Amino acid sequence: MGRYTGASCKQCRREGTKLFLKGQKCFTEKCPVERRPYAPGQHGQATARRRKASEYSKQLREKQKIKRIYGISEGQFRNTFEKVTTLPGITGHNLLAALESRLDNIVYRMGFAASRKAARQLIRHRHVEIGGKTVDIPSYLVGPGEEVRVRMKSREQASVQAAMDQASRGAPLSWIAVDKTTFSGRMLERPTRPNIPIAAQEQLVVELYSK
Repeated sequence: MGRYTGASCKQCRREGTKLFLKGQKCFTEKCPVERRPYAPGQHGQATARRRKASEYSKQLREKQKIKRIYGISEGQFRNTFEKVTTLPGITGHNLLAALESRLDNIVYRMGFAASRKAARQLIRHRHVEIGGKTVDIPSYLVGPGEEVRVRMKSREQASVQAAMDQASRGAPLSWIAVDKTTFSGRMLERPTRPNIPIAAQEQLVVELYSK
């Protein structure tokens, strides 16, 4: 199945919470989740009145929510999960740490793009460098100590300037250092669960894939 190309806000409404897929719009009164807090579609309001969800349903919805937050396919998500199962530590925490280490997420977290979708476009169009070399793979895993930088010729782009000018998307992350004057940033360390600001129950995903 290909990448979802429909309205991003429908994904948030389907999950019943903000996934912050539309940049600044998510922080305004125009956010559809605020205006229509029920699932999209003809039977959206009726869905909210259905009986209590099963454990499997909860696990599936949590997986879908995390996938949509990071904007990745089922195959990419499953491959990431299988890779982290071999790592020491808590599998759910390792899963989120790996997703946070993706280049598209790092570019978004550093404030160079208004959303992860915009960050992927920026990367694919070869506007981002790592260690002075252009990288056009959104799924590239950034490691501690690596420098991510917007190319010199790309810094005047309206989308980059608008993202940088946004007030704030939350408190600064302790594992990322950003220098806005040089449009660059660095991952200081591998992110840990307390420092990953997403509301997710990753253990449900582990339970789902462990069946």
